[in-house]
Amino acid sequence: MRIAYFTHSLASCWNHGNAHFLRGVLRELMAQGHSVAAYEPQSAWSLENLLRDHGAAGLDAYRTAYPELGSERYAAIDAVVERVAECDLVLVHEWSEPALVAALAAARRRGARYTLLFHDTHHRAVSAPEEMKRFDLDGYDGVLAFGETLAAVYRAKGWGRRAFVWHEAADTRLFHPPVEEGARAGLIWIGNWGDDERSAELETYLFRPAAQVGLPLDVYGVRYPEAALATLKRYGAVYHGWAANAAAPGLFARHLATVHVPRRFYVERLPGIPTIRVFEALACGIPLVCAPWDDAEALFRPGQDYRVARTGAEMESHLRALGADPGLRQALAASGLATIRARHTCAHRAEELLSIAESLRAPATLEATA
Repeated sequence: MRIAYFTHSLASCWNHGNAHFLRGVLRELMAQGHSVAAYEPQSAWSLENLLRDHGAAGLDAYRTAYPELGSERYAAIDAVVERVAECDLVLVHEWSEPALVAALAAARRRGARYTLLFHDTHHRAVSAPEEMKRFDLDGYDGVLAFGETLAAVYRAKGWGRRAFVWHEAADTRLFHPPVEEGARAGLIWIGNWGDDERSAELETYLFRPAAQVGLPLDVYGVRYPEAALATLKRYGAVYHGWAANAAAPGLFARHLATVHVPRRFYVERLPGIPTIRVFEALACGIPLVCAPWDDAEALFRPGQDYRVARTGAEMESHLRALGADPGLRQALAASGLATIRARHTCAHRAEELLSIAESLRAPATLEATA
């Protein structure tokens, strides 16, 4: 199958979580023998910020971990739409320009033979619905939503059975337990500060409990304003700045445990959708404790794959137990890893995507292959 994916950036994961999952899925599709191409705009905000902060060396980890991947950068929308005209499957991420989304929709309405899917991995459908109205999806064959509650939003807008749940997952070719176990100490949190969508939660469920328990805390991520850095300093956490996603397995391997603190919209408006870091952390065999979130789709086994803290005091209790009990750490890590390997790898998602595409094959394509 000839597959094209339009992404904000494949090369940069600077404040761009979709790159994590996308890299793994494209690699799995390629390993199955499919022809895969990725397209990204020439002026991608994430890539520009990465290069500004770290120069070309900021891309080294990605290139080393994914030597088989690459992307074509485009400026002219009409030309790149024509470029994918002979594909069988075209996917467009929601962080694409509305003009590109509309141009591909128009091409599909004019008779383009590919199956065209819109891929939504954000909360804007509920947090900024006016922004989403800029996207012309008339002509798209379906929507891929990264959780059931988000898919339900699209179904309510008339997509019905053409709104599919396509969760993120771990790229287990990269995210796996260390081959040789070394010394582990303290906690690690990898995440961006963003737009104060979880600043109070981070203080309640991460900074304060870690300090109270006496576990050193290393923090990695971008977009931390001065007030956030002051908060980290007040609690004794060490801020390391941006870390390439490809480097995350090595960082996890040096720490006792990590914490999942979901953004507020995913707790209140889109329950059941975990961050990509949950999949990646469990795949690396690091014990995980979660701030409150509702695993509404039973993706995991709460209490067995990870501990859940409903209050700051419960988080302190869990962290203290993990710090003192190697057997507990080992049991959580093994359970979480087993769930990832059984259900939540990029190989699983590649198969799901192919199944969805088969169910939506355009009549023109069916006639051509009859």
